[in-house]
Amino acid sequence: MARERDASARPEERADGHGRDGATLTGEELVLSYPSTDEPVIDGASVSVRPGAVTALVGPNGSGKSTLLKGLADQLAPDDGSVLVDGEAIQSYGAKELARKMGLLSQESTSPDSITVEDLVYHGRYPHRGFFESVTDEDERAVDRAIDLAGCGHLRDSEVGQLSGGQKQLAWIAMVLAQETDVLLLDEPTTFLDLHHQLEVMEIVETLRQDSEITVVVVLHDIQQAARLADEMVALKDGAIHARGTPEEVVTEELLAEVFEIEAEVDPTPRGPRIEPLRPRYGGDDETRSETPVARSDGGGG
Repeated sequence: MARERDASARPEERADGHGRDGATLTGEELVLSYPSTDEPVIDGASVSVRPGAVTALVGPNGSGKSTLLKGLADQLAPDDGSVLVDGEAIQSYGAKELARKMGLLSQESTSPDSITVEDLVYHGRYPHRGFFESVTDEDERAVDRAIDLAGCGHLRDSEVGQLSGGQKQLAWIAMVLAQETDVLLLDEPTTFLDLHHQLEVMEIVETLRQDSEITVVVVLHDIQQAARLADEMVALKDGAIHARGTPEEVVTEELLAEVFEIEAEVDPTPRGPRIEPLRPRYGGDDETRSETPVARSDGGGG
């Protein structure tokens, strides 16, 4: 499944001629918090997402990566700062207008168990229709394209309640793809999935990167997946951006020690940096408890 990184196929100059810019997405000095928190989860973070690229937000548990995504998606109103889509304040967009511009797959997606996959995907077309408008030929084409890209055509007539967790995730991805937005935000789309379905999700994002101009921001729990998938990465710790750049620039042994508190070896490969975790770090700069390597994050070593 995995394809080697090919700089010539990056958004700025793809060989297939589909290299026009996607939408710009920028968060400026964002301060984000929840009613239940005394202090901000994100405190003054700024991020600018490159149009047409895949940007991965990574960090340890509690670092604020999903909170930052919610702020960018207008799901969490900032206490301070602003979010701009194509240079316009996100609050200036109407609900349907924003839904035509930006799609979000959150961790809280739910639907009736009795709805079929096809009907679920058709819900992704709501921003493109008036209240009384019926399904158009373009709606049908968009749904067919989304189901085909998500690889869930064999599930088209199945009820969502009958699907496995991985199959449900593919159906939800198809629904958000059917929106045909300029920006796609994905919150930990591979978490809790088996390896087969993780790779299916990654392949969908890789296809979007190579064959379309859509701007993708994805939160990933697995930094190895992020290094393999993303054009650019943003690493967070304690609600602040610690590093940003290409996977080769961000995924270093120093960053893994400082942000993820592990000792690891990082080796360059054609598919991005390969990480072999060695041992956790505790407290002091050089304090560890074990000399025995743990299993590699790519599934090897044990």
